[in-house]
Amino acid sequence: MGGCEAMLAMTDTVRPAASTPQASRWRGRSGRFYTLAPQVFDRFALDSGKLYLVAKGSLVLWVGTLDDVVHDQVSRARFRLATDCADRVFALAAPADAVTRMTLVWDLEGSEPVGGLSAA
Repeated sequence: MGGCEAMLAMTDTVRPAASTPQASRWRGRSGRFYTLAPQVFDRFALDSGKLYLVAKGSLVLWVGTLDDVVHDQVSRARFRLATDCADRVFALAAPADAVTRMTLVWDLEGSEPVGGLSAA
């Protein structure tokens, strides 16, 4: 098992959207709800000050920031693998406080969409 197969235990049949859909609601592993802004997957770029959730369908593959990709080798490797497998990406404002940001990453890594995902 390698590449995407190692990252994904299951696959979804949801295809990427042609344009950026409306905001999406996700529930973190803590039960807290988040409103995430979908990005156009083929054209998104990491910006400082934002936290990103990269997913394949409803399966979260990576959550982090530009700083994580630049300064953390493990996060950078996970990000590259995730973007090879993913079909969607969402963004929200990243907390300035490191502990709050790490807690948010943990919560979103175990999150799931509320009400499913729309392919349109």
